[in-house]
Amino acid sequence: MNNTITIFGSAVPVENDAQYKFAYELGAALTKAGFNICSGGNKGIMEAVSKGAFDNDGKIYGVTVDLWDVKPNPYITVEVKEKKLFDRIAKLIELGDAYVILQGGTGTLLEFAAVWEYANKNLQKQKPIVCHSKMWKTVSDVINEQLKSENRNTDLVKYCSSVTEIVEYLIKTV
Repeated sequence: MNNTITIFGSAVPVENDAQYKFAYELGAALTKAGFNICSGGNKGIMEAVSKGAFDNDGKIYGVTVDLWDVKPNPYITVEVKEKKLFDRIAKLIELGDAYVILQGGTGTLLEFAAVWEYANKNLQKQKPIVCHSKMWKTVSDVINEQLKSENRNTDLVKYCSSVTEIVEYLIKTV
């Protein structure tokens, strides 16, 4: 059974956006490296990463919730339906053997915070957490300052700047 990488990111980017293209390339590269893909199953980055995996014969989990009037993207191969937002987040975390946080807004921040808190409080076995974007680096630097003052682990999140760097790191750590 292949390991599954859960990817979090914005629902806003469209096909010609740089963020969409990055997510598409990531989905393709992770699938070629033998990983399954998991996301929230909607549009934007979730669609892009799913499409990249789908175009390379990958297995793609989409964890959906009926909060918005949005149909799942057509590239997921396994839909997992949840009734509540926090159940969806818990399922995305449960299905992941590692996590990649791409550009996003408050929803992605909520997901990132949940994954990080699971690691920070040892609520599950340690799983790799990878961030991509200057925004998450800035947010994480601020949080790590607080964690440092609390004598907590500040090495829980890895920062990568390219698809290649993310995939190579996950191959080594998952």
